[in-house]
Amino acid sequence: MYAIVEMAGQQFKVAKDQKVYVHRLQAEEGKKVTFDNVLLLADGSNVTIGAPAIDGAAVEAKVVKHLRGDKVIVFHKKRRKGYRKKNGHRQSLTEIVIESIISKGAKKAETKKAEPKAKKEEAKAAPVAAKPKAKKATGKGDDLKKVEGIGPKIAETLNNAGISTFADLAKTDAAKISEIIADVRGNHVTETWPKQAQLAADGKWDELQKWQDELDGGVAK
Repeated sequence: MYAIVEMAGQQFKVAKDQKVYVHRLQAEEGKKVTFDNVLLLADGSNVTIGAPAIDGAAVEAKVVKHLRGDKVIVFHKKRRKGYRKKNGHRQSLTEIVIESIISKGAKKAETKKAEPKAKKEEAKAAPVAAKPKAKKATGKGDDLKKVEGIGPKIAETLNNAGISTFADLAKTDAAKISEIIADVRGNHVTETWPKQAQLAADGKWDELQKWQDELDGGVAK
């Protein structure tokens, strides 16, 4: 009688009293181990094939000793690259002796039961801390080009500096404005810009227009 069984990730054809070397097992030397993933059983002319394993069948074995296999040389080389690498490897093995082959009635190894569906649903329903929402912009900036002496490039530069409304511009000192727009080509006089922006922020457009008629590039004519 023989069996084909999966042990430690490999398939072996085993018979009673046979020695087998498998990948290292966690069991201690002298302990018995049972392998229940039997794929085929043959007893004379009677052959049973699992689908994929045979229910109730098992192979019992005894751990003899733990050892390491023969050294295997692993050599890597890349042509015309000057790359060569040589390593040795010894596989950790366990020697076992097959004590018996059970065709039916073997107990299956206990496996971890899946969590009940109710528990999984409870976990899903658990409140999750809401992510803080990103703050929305308070609104669009004003058209700073309505201030005499400010063109598109200066308006863009002021916006990049955080001055996007008439109120922002009115609160900014003329000297500070000159610093901000220092890289913009041209000779810019900023003394009247904060006052013009204040009139625009207050909605005094007629007064602003009357004053701008007297200005040329932000300077009195």
